[in-house]
Amino acid sequence: MIQDIEPKHLYNTFVDEADAVPMPTDTLFIFSGNHVVCRKETTGMVTFPSVQRAQEMGFDEHLFLYLFRIDSKQYFLFRNYDEGIAEDTTINPIPDFTWEDTQIMRRVFPLDECFAVMTAFHLYNWYRNNKFCGRCGHRTEYSHRERAKICPICGNVIYPRINPAVIVGVIEGDKILMTRYAGRAYKGHALIAGFTEIGESVEQTVQREVMEEVGLHVSNIRYYKSQPWGIESDLLMGFYCDADPAETIHMDTSELARARFFGRDEITPEDGSRISLTGEMIMRFKSGEV
Repeated sequence: MIQDIEPKHLYNTFVDEADAVPMPTDTLFIFSGNHVVCRKETTGMVTFPSVQRAQEMGFDEHLFLYLFRIDSKQYFLFRNYDEGIAEDTTINPIPDFTWEDTQIMRRVFPLDECFAVMTAFHLYNWYRNNKFCGRCGHRTEYSHRERAKICPICGNVIYPRINPAVIVGVIEGDKILMTRYAGRAYKGHALIAGFTEIGESVEQTVQREVMEEVGLHVSNIRYYKSQPWGIESDLLMGFYCDADPAETIHMDTSELARARFFGRDEITPEDGSRISLTGEMIMRFKSGEV
């Protein structure tokens, strides 16, 4: 999955911007809404501008915000979301690079770079969405002690938003329930998924989401593993459970375009994304591990 970058390691300990020194070979991520500055190489790889390349083009180093590092390589965010700095995808900021839809992040190699850009996008959205205090409306400031935004007027402290959600492999005998979303750009197979609501345990989320989306009762809920998913600012928790064989699917057509049980031999390699918890859970079922 996306976070499985061993033997490399993510070091996400907060470092104050005054103590973070950008090195020429470090990476600078430049986002604008759902677009990112990158270059599609002839090899099929996707690369991002180095600090040195950005500096050569006149980017202000004071607007480079330290995010994290993977091993010794540091990653910075360009603070173009701050007041007075335009986010304009009609202007090519660095020659030989282009603005691309952030869905391209799914195709980034190697895996540690994919993990880095998705995690950076998570932080970009949080910083961008919290320029102002939600309590009093005053402009927030960057904390020098921890990864947080602080309101200097009312003292409100805002930490990165992480949305808990479940991915559910619903099993009936030797088949697993797979779906296709309705009205979304992603057209591959998926599993039942949804966000945890206020006052709800994740196990209750599993039961509710399965009932809402396909009208089935489930039992024997068992945890598999979790995954950070920066594209949506989520923390995904994977579960398997068993469907009642006496019940039939009643699909919520506002959420799903298709839902049916697939046998192991019907599952194809295209159903197993190299980066997603969903893909790993599907292929784990196909291999007979579940």
